[in-house]
Amino acid sequence: PKYAHYERERRWLVDPTKRPDFSDAPYILIEDRYIQGTRMRLRRMTDNVSGKNAVKLTKKYEAHDPLARPIVTAYLSNEEFELLASLPAQFLRKRRYKVMFDRDEFGIDVFEGQLSGLELAEIECPDDATLRKIVTPSWGVCDVSNMRAFQGGQLVSLDAVGLASLLNRQS
Repeated sequence: PKYAHYERERRWLVDPTKRPDFSDAPYILIEDRYIQGTRMRLRRMTDNVSGKNAVKLTKKYEAHDPLARPIVTAYLSNEEFELLASLPAQFLRKRRYKVMFDRDEFGIDVFEGQLSGLELAEIECPDDATLRKIVTPSWGVCDVSNMRAFQGGQLVSLDAVGLASLLNRQS
């Protein structure tokens, strides 16, 4: 699509008992609103240390290769965010921590609310070759990059029972 760039990303289901302890580490609070009837996500990101936030509107497109998806993002003012936040949407909330493994920086998302108990790690790379060389972290249960069920637009519709069912299928 015009104006899109490729987001090259891999994701893993995380075993919370094996990952580093980051209970006192800084994080970014991410609040996502998946706008009903669209492929758009409205996101507010708040740094828990500084209190500063950023807001953006993103559209991710379907792709044959789930590791490289076209994406378009526009950063918004808080007023624009509030206007768009009035649209009907499904909501999810998570804390993103930065964790190093094998010289690579991963983001680990610790979900809250209806997805409490779910932890996913992700890493982005500028090119396909580098992305495919990333070693699965020792705390990674399985690579879920190719599993549509673990994309935010799908996760947002799960309740606790649906999440438990999804996680049981991966263990």
